[in-house]
Amino acid sequence: MSNTNGDMKSNIQFSDDEAILQIQNLHVWYELKRFGFGHAGYVRAVDGVSFDLKQGEAMACVGESGCGKSSLMKTILGLNRPTKGDVRFDGSQLTETRGEDLRLYRAKIGYVQQDPFGALPPFMNIQRILEEPLIINGIKDKEERLQRIHKTLEEVKLTPVEEVLPKFPHMLSGGQQQRVVIARAMIMKPKLLVADEPVSMLDASVRVEILRLLRKIQEDHDLAVIYITHDLSTVRYFSEHIFVMYAGEVIEFAKMEDLLNDPKHPYTLALLEASSDPDAHNALVMREVPQGEPPSLVNPPKGCRFHPRCAQMIEGVCNVKRPPDFVVAPEHRVACWLFDEGEQDAA
Repeated sequence: MSNTNGDMKSNIQFSDDEAILQIQNLHVWYELKRFGFGHAGYVRAVDGVSFDLKQGEAMACVGESGCGKSSLMKTILGLNRPTKGDVRFDGSQLTETRGEDLRLYRAKIGYVQQDPFGALPPFMNIQRILEEPLIINGIKDKEERLQRIHKTLEEVKLTPVEEVLPKFPHMLSGGQQQRVVIARAMIMKPKLLVADEPVSMLDASVRVEILRLLRKIQEDHDLAVIYITHDLSTVRYFSEHIFVMYAGEVIEFAKMEDLLNDPKHPYTLALLEASSDPDAHNALVMREVPQGEPPSLVNPPKGCRFHPRCAQMIEGVCNVKRPPDFVVAPEHRVACWLFDEGEQDAA
């Protein structure tokens, strides 16, 4: 997660030879141009992120809009190039992958988009939508393509298949559209599934159903999954580990049960407070949430990036020095000076 040396923050590396995906000290910065020409700085969207993901493991990335989740996801998908750091997936190093190798790299990763209607081309029927990636990736036999399409639609519970194939996206419900998106993500038999807010655009009545479907697919295929969300209330259905991002950095990493039952970082606590509560008795409870807005990633604040919004900020510490990672429990790390006994005593 972090150290206190240098301008570029480097997260703790959970190095594991069994990991199918390894992210090491990843930085993704977008250059700003002044009037389209001169250099005007960088947007530090991802600023020193590291983690390992094993085959068959589901990991959730949680944070509010602007924290760097999408930039991290696009880099893993091969849509962004790292500014610094390393992305290794299934033996391939992204920074060295080009051309045909990049296409093969992307074919191993399934992508479930947030907005199913916007993700599906309206001028294609379902058969054509699912055939497209197969054709692009060289599966020329039409019968083989149809067999794979049938099997995948049955797996995502879109039946009878023959009735679904000729339909266009607008003829399906939101939940059915998202099942088509999941089918398209699975059609190439990927090793990693990236699910970007896969239920945020769906009715509450079908969210849990879609999450359980994704969980079953993950278990049946022994998939590695990165589940990106801003809502901690959904991660219990779909992850073994969670890391929380804020302003481009990972500020807490833990097992799912540990983080939900015993969160440590003030920002993680704020996310839990902001999560929807299914208990009707708590619907009218006024919750304490941090004041202010996330910081600019062009000029992030010195020290801990959450300190301008933190009610427990330690003057002269949190606003001066970046917090390192403190181990608060097995597999539970938090980047917060509140867990440094020396700084607490000095304050």
